[in-house]
Amino acid sequence: MSEQVGKVDERLLGDFITSHCGKLNKNVSVGPGFGIDVSIVELPGGQAMALTSDPLSLIPTLGLQESAWLSVHLMANDMATTGFAPQYGQFVLNLPATLSQADFKIYWQYIHEYCAALGVAITGGHTGFVEGQNSTIAGGGTFICVGPKDQMLATPKAQEGDCILITKGAAISSAAILAMSFPKTVTNKLGKEVFQEAEASFQFTSSIKDALIAAGNPEEKNVTAMHDVTEGGVLGAIYELASAANCGAVINEELIPVGAVQAAVCQLFSLDPNHCIGAGAMLITCKMEQVEKIKSRLANENIDCTEIGQLTSADKGILIDKGGIKAPMIYQSTDPYWEAFFGAYKKGWQ
Repeated sequence: MSEQVGKVDERLLGDFITSHCGKLNKNVSVGPGFGIDVSIVELPGGQAMALTSDPLSLIPTLGLQESAWLSVHLMANDMATTGFAPQYGQFVLNLPATLSQADFKIYWQYIHEYCAALGVAITGGHTGFVEGQNSTIAGGGTFICVGPKDQMLATPKAQEGDCILITKGAAISSAAILAMSFPKTVTNKLGKEVFQEAEASFQFTSSIKDALIAAGNPEEKNVTAMHDVTEGGVLGAIYELASAANCGAVINEELIPVGAVQAAVCQLFSLDPNHCIGAGAMLITCKMEQVEKIKSRLANENIDCTEIGQLTSADKGILIDKGGIKAPMIYQSTDPYWEAFFGAYKKGWQ
């Protein structure tokens, strides 16, 4: 039997799951789909409710505080693609039976603090300890936001001709988490300074600030869509965004920013930075005349932003431009990060 790791296959999602979603409801303006991380339900009075769900992290090699940070901020990153911050949160915790109540209290204290800092009220959920639960996934959460429906962004709203921007750079979370999970190996092979910089970059795995600053005043509609970079990396996120918008794309791979630290860590773990988990970076689509305005707003907050391509018509496909030679992008349904992580663990890296 072959193992399946990572997100569900695109075909299974598109051919089966999205056509089996319970009762049809005309108020669901954006429902589940490939490349869509936020659903939108229309409410009375010109309002809409946005909802996004994600797994909750509990990674012993990272620590309880860092796990709580990922649990909260990866969901917040998704919600921020609407141009709005999350307001409410539900948490379902399926915790390892071996986790002490003292450690649970530490973990939950940080969940509380990070939600409070974002303005999120925790409204409920479920908490339990499960025998035999040894995964780094401790359950799932849902963030909710209510706002003006005509101002909420979603990936299907990106359009042919839009420019594609990216904040920060590739492989931020992959490099940070690998370095923090295998500190001795990274320090021995790459040096103390690289390890420390990779560890420090963990704080940049949040992209909610990137998204809200890029969107600016929602009434001005500077941005057409956003998509945060997670599994599949920058190139995977572009493929998802273009597919959700029923567009093609041309991406200049040489323009995708990769920091020296991220490049070094990825090389050590035999990873392509553009294809591995990159939470912290945000894809932004906008009209050409808005590019400099968005980049300027982000620069004022010391957030790097780079134009890396353009959306085209769907019939042209999703292409990567390498040195003037264009070739179809191959979507990788399994993120190579997982193999790199577990491979290092099996080799006894520390």
